[in-house]
Amino acid sequence: MGRRPDIAEVKRQLSGTRLLTLTGVGGVGKTRLAARVAAELRRSFRDSVWLVELADLTGPELVPHAVATALGLHDDTGRDRLEVLAEQLRARSLLLVLDNCEHLLDACAALVARLLRTAPGLRVLATSRQPLGVAGEQVWPVPPLVVPEPDAARRQDTALTLFAERAAAVAPDFTLTAENLPTVARLCKQLDGLPLAIELAAVRVRALTVGEIEERLHDRYGLLTGGSRAALPRHQTLRAAVDWSFELCAPREQLLWARLSVFAGSFDLAAAGAVCSGDGLLVEEVFDLVAGLVDKSILSREDHPAGARYRLLETLRQFGLEKLGEARTVVQRKHCAHYLRLIERSEHEWFGPRQLETFRWLESEHANVRVALEFCLAEPERAECGLRLAGALWCYWAGCGYLAEGGYWLGRALELNPADQPARRKALWVNGYVATLQGRLAAARDCLTEVKELAEGDGDELVLAYAVHRLGCLSLIGDDLDAAVELFGSAIERYNRLGLVNGHVLMSYVEMAVALSFQGEFDRAAQLCHAACGLSRAAGERWASAYATFCLALVDFCRGDLAAARAGAQASLRIKRDFHDLLGIVLAVELLAWTAAAEGRPERAAVLLGATEAQWSAVGYPLFGSRHFLQPHTSCVADTRAVLGEAAYTAAHGRGRDLTTEAAIDLALDLRPPARSRPVKAGEPDALTRRERQVAELVAEGLSNKEIAERLVIAVRTAEGHVERILQKLGFSSRARIAAWVAQRRNRDGGSGER
Repeated sequence: MGRRPDIAEVKRQLSGTRLLTLTGVGGVGKTRLAARVAAELRRSFRDSVWLVELADLTGPELVPHAVATALGLHDDTGRDRLEVLAEQLRARSLLLVLDNCEHLLDACAALVARLLRTAPGLRVLATSRQPLGVAGEQVWPVPPLVVPEPDAARRQDTALTLFAERAAAVAPDFTLTAENLPTVARLCKQLDGLPLAIELAAVRVRALTVGEIEERLHDRYGLLTGGSRAALPRHQTLRAAVDWSFELCAPREQLLWARLSVFAGSFDLAAAGAVCSGDGLLVEEVFDLVAGLVDKSILSREDHPAGARYRLLETLRQFGLEKLGEARTVVQRKHCAHYLRLIERSEHEWFGPRQLETFRWLESEHANVRVALEFCLAEPERAECGLRLAGALWCYWAGCGYLAEGGYWLGRALELNPADQPARRKALWVNGYVATLQGRLAAARDCLTEVKELAEGDGDELVLAYAVHRLGCLSLIGDDLDAAVELFGSAIERYNRLGLVNGHVLMSYVEMAVALSFQGEFDRAAQLCHAACGLSRAAGERWASAYATFCLALVDFCRGDLAAARAGAQASLRIKRDFHDLLGIVLAVELLAWTAAAEGRPERAAVLLGATEAQWSAVGYPLFGSRHFLQPHTSCVADTRAVLGEAAYTAAHGRGRDLTTEAAIDLALDLRPPARSRPVKAGEPDALTRRERQVAELVAEGLSNKEIAERLVIAVRTAEGHVERILQKLGFSSRARIAAWVAQRRNRDGGSGER
């Protein structure tokens, strides 16, 4: 509201720098301004704009994980997080908005410096209470809203309009009148034009007149500053407004506000009741008090598929933590206990009809899970709880694209819990499972061997079954198929003796089927997959059944039934997309590439192969390093390259490599047509018009669409249209490829180029 000149200025500055940091006190509107600018620039970036909310993060190590999660670049490698992110963003054209960097300045600075150095198509818009301190950073202090003098105030003045709208939300009959206009202006001026402070004051019109609000706020300033409002820094102004708003809350609302501050991100009513009730608050009171805090603009309400969720603005959350004081540890213990209870329940619900709902709940609670893990692992006496949490989340780490983060938490938890106990045994085999999928085979073998020996020592049959099963996975990836089949068979026998039916059991069937298919035993492999699908249908499970469907498609491919293979791989892919399971996604797309080549569709195969190359780099262990997966992949590449020719293959492969995960899935599912334009060869007449050649030259200089429009004195939409036509005509999918084409053309023509 009222930020149009600021929006224009931020956009102008962002066009001339790759890193712009919006600074200012909490509550001045940095986040809202950044969000609006990003929304207006969305079409200027091929890969759109992405918001990364950092306020909820507790440790610097999690910053790369948060960025990868926000971008949908699930990183399952064991490599350095920044290195992997830089690699994945290298060919992207996007605007990254990093919100609330101030408590993680060093980590944010390191991340931004690395990404800007390696990803030329990246621009960063950061919000922070202080600059990041990165070379090339441009800083723009976000000003407060302009407040006129009382005798010159008008209804359309932004600060007054903001006050009036927020006041009318709680008192519908409130309007700005000639009588109250000067008072509202004086009030907004006392609040230094800070949007958050104005909003907090405005909600008081339900109980007070504007004059009474002004009088009480005046008293608050006097208390804080000894009567000198003129010398009040803006952060004290905001503190005054928040403190005053806190005191105007009823005692029970104050208590709930403080206790709710232990939540990170959003939370639901059930969590608020479980964590915040007791010692003066009844559960049934919490629900009504939450509604009261929403009315007072302390809490914001968000709609979610599972129901309403609530969030404290970060400034108000930090204030609440201060008010919580010594009781903070007690409430955080309840927070941790609540999520441990729900996560252990979700582990059981993972195998059943609520599986997708469980995944979505875990996604919505990711910030709270991180906070709970950090709290547990911060002190030795709480470390066992962290061990249980990390182990119970195996389905989230391994099933939903968070292998790297899972390995991080499991490693910390195991290090802090060296003594043998049930929770440690579970964490060992879960870590072995995660490490295997990441390709950290030595670490996986150490974990699994240790837990197997412990289980054999005292006859712990359940843990032994899991250890044997995961050792089978190690053998499969290590191309020792005989050992893999023997270990999987042993695990299945153990599971059957225990009467166990869950996702691990189904995966033992599927993984044994993969090993058998590589040995040419297709009938046995298909029988195991059908058995897994039957168990899955009976339980209402989907995640493991998608792997069984993939394996059946692999069997069909090996048998030469290409139509069945394609249908099966696509069916598996549809399910894996719902769970963001990057490993399952890339396996299905890989098989669809092989199938396309075998069906005589080499261009489609080449594009899909390019897409899998990008996704395998995110998984971190391309084709598991197994010769049995590599052989059909290598044959597919060789056959496709031979049919298309080197130039056409390289162009098609490059288009696939530049696709986002979602775009690659759409293509693999036939939801979007592949770009079929043939690249222009060096000796052919140019396919571009004179104006398009001019635009291509400017793209090669690194100019944005807006800058191109300014240089050529055309509309931004016209510039965007020229760039899109250039990409289509040349058969390219990124501005970087246009730049490379221009460079080749200059070399061919002896360095000349149209301007």
